[in-house]
Amino acid sequence: MRGSLGGPRVLLRRLREVMAQRVSAQERLDKIVVLIAANMVAEVCSVYVLRVDSTLELYATEGLNRAAVHQTVMRAGEGLVGLVAQEAKPLNLSDAQSHPAFAFKPETGEEIYHSFLGVPILRAGNTLGVLVVQNRAHRIYSEEEIEALQTTAMVLAEMIASGELSALARPGAEPAARRPLHLTGLGISDGVGLGHVVLHEPRVVVTNFIAEDVAREVARLDRAVDALRASIDSMLEGGEIDPAGEHRDVLETYRMFAHDRGWMRRLREAVLTGLTAEAAVERVQSDTRARMMRQADPFIRERLHDLDDLAHRLMRELMGRTHAPKTERLPKDAIIVARNMSPAALLDYDRTRVRGLLLEEGGPMSHVAIVARAIGVPTVGQIANAAGLVDQGDAIIIDGASGEVHIRPQADVQAAYAEKARLRARKQKQFAALRDKPCVTRDGEHVALNINAGLLVDLPHIAETGAAGIGLFRTEMQFMVAASFPRSGEQERLYSAVLDAAGDRPVTFRTLDIGGDKVLPYMRSFEEENPALGWRAIRLGLDRPGLLRSQVRAMLKAAAGRNLRLMFPMVADVAEFERARSIVERELTHLRRHGYLLPEQLQVGVMVEVPSLLFELDELFARTDFVSVGTNDLVQFLYAADRGNTRVSDRFDPLSVPVLRALKRIIDIGQAHGKPVTLCGEMASQPLGAVALVALGFRSLSVSVAAVGPVKAVLRQLDARRAAQRILPWLEGRCSDTRLRERLHAFAESEALPL
Repeated sequence: MRGSLGGPRVLLRRLREVMAQRVSAQERLDKIVVLIAANMVAEVCSVYVLRVDSTLELYATEGLNRAAVHQTVMRAGEGLVGLVAQEAKPLNLSDAQSHPAFAFKPETGEEIYHSFLGVPILRAGNTLGVLVVQNRAHRIYSEEEIEALQTTAMVLAEMIASGELSALARPGAEPAARRPLHLTGLGISDGVGLGHVVLHEPRVVVTNFIAEDVAREVARLDRAVDALRASIDSMLEGGEIDPAGEHRDVLETYRMFAHDRGWMRRLREAVLTGLTAEAAVERVQSDTRARMMRQADPFIRERLHDLDDLAHRLMRELMGRTHAPKTERLPKDAIIVARNMSPAALLDYDRTRVRGLLLEEGGPMSHVAIVARAIGVPTVGQIANAAGLVDQGDAIIIDGASGEVHIRPQADVQAAYAEKARLRARKQKQFAALRDKPCVTRDGEHVALNINAGLLVDLPHIAETGAAGIGLFRTEMQFMVAASFPRSGEQERLYSAVLDAAGDRPVTFRTLDIGGDKVLPYMRSFEEENPALGWRAIRLGLDRPGLLRSQVRAMLKAAAGRNLRLMFPMVADVAEFERARSIVERELTHLRRHGYLLPEQLQVGVMVEVPSLLFELDELFARTDFVSVGTNDLVQFLYAADRGNTRVSDRFDPLSVPVLRALKRIIDIGQAHGKPVTLCGEMASQPLGAVALVALGFRSLSVSVAAVGPVKAVLRQLDARRAAQRILPWLEGRCSDTRLRERLHAFAESEALPL
């Protein structure tokens, strides 16, 4: 049924006029419902707005009792209006009162109306309210009418999101669009970040919703879609994308969606209702997002990210914005919000202005998490739909320790976290005061506290923290942040700079740990069912000896006349270590033959992170110069639980009997052979974990930069002998894993250790 005012295009033009008028928010809403009712020949038009308490309040109506405005409130899921909000999809009924969800509200006077059409008011997939039309006659509304109402709801969504309606609300009943949100994700990098949202991939803000010339908008849409398809085809066929890599799979998915007839049909239909091309894309994607977000199937939810990205690309194509805003425009207190991002993308931002990072995905061992910790950026991950819950410039607080996130926080919350940040700063000053003091336990045991590093930005931390050296330099970080494979000369310059910065402090370089889940964008990748157990690290290096040889040669040349410590990761047996060491000997011979100055001292070691090495320790220590225990991988392999998988990562505890027994075995056999043993990994960066390790006999730990102060403060208060006397007997008798951590906490409290 076509409305008397000539359909949705006329309605949109009238709405634009109303939106431009200088009237109060209530007057504007009242005029809008009158316009919609007249256009659709509806006897009732009502707007319900979702409030911060998750209820729906009647904000405006034409046809119902006006005294019910701001008085009628529906609970979440209550009535037909609540059902539309809950399911985020239209509801079209010829006899509303016969529906099982119907809820009678006598103050509205709606009992005389039978037909009902309700559509959700959506923005970025989030429900902000419900728009309803009703008639006395029993009728089903046409597809055209549903489309018109959905289009109108999009305009209302922007009005609600702008905060204009907040002045109409009672305290505690404000519209939910701008409500404060308290979410809990996964703490990835410690620290508190207070600031304002910067979207890593900003949504293109649509400012012009209503088309002047529909035919012109259809043509704009067609041109933009053609350009989008051409750009995807060009990337796929240009030879720059690995034919077997995951990047190709993503682009193939994009191409499939870009050629989907249903998607194109929905876009065209939205434009034909009178929307501009970009507004049509926004509306179709918001509807799609709302439906897919409510799906339980993780595969469907994953495809939502692909559709989001495709829609953003199309929007940028329509508005002539091929790139995101430059990072120079950052506020001084930027909190970056992204679905996920590469380490290189994070490093592109001005570090002096970044106060935190919030990710929809990301785990503590992801590449960007490692870089975030290295540069001291508080980070929280695994916040679903993070980018859809915020707007550019929103106030936000993140706590990298607890994983808590406060979006648009209230004043008391801001004050509390500001005080927490000040307390943290004072504590950091206290830790800084320990910089030049030795890390010696109360009973005189010296513990070498080294830092983990991987980039040039990490080097100043050696002096800042007073660290004994770099216990783990992750050489793959240089490869991960580079646009192409670093040449041997680039590698040599990096390693030389690291040694220069360390001075007389030792540096332990780990050879490349790539492959598996650490896929370099410029290298061919292979699909593996268990990438952590797959073709990675030393396995890749031994199978591609040219790669390992060039890296070893760069290290040897960079360390000319100096001391060099290098170690191999992911070694599964002694034979692998011997093969890797033979490559080092071969490169030494090559450099001697060509007259290069060699390192004054060379030590070659192994990372113990594969459990099979636990049963070859005597043979290993007889051949290696030192051993470094990589607890991150060793613990996950011992428990057969992927530390990056949130479903199982909490099923094991590093402070458990099996893990501590394994570590005690390593340190005991190392001492018996007179070989140095150090330990790197998150376990050492936790003060309680450091206490347990020192009790086991470890005297060299490599920790994150942020952990140096807290760990040193604890160890300087620790009596290592008493800790060993208390803890070691627990490993000999029967003790459950949970009880062991509890006992360690109780011991620390009894010793007044500053955990």
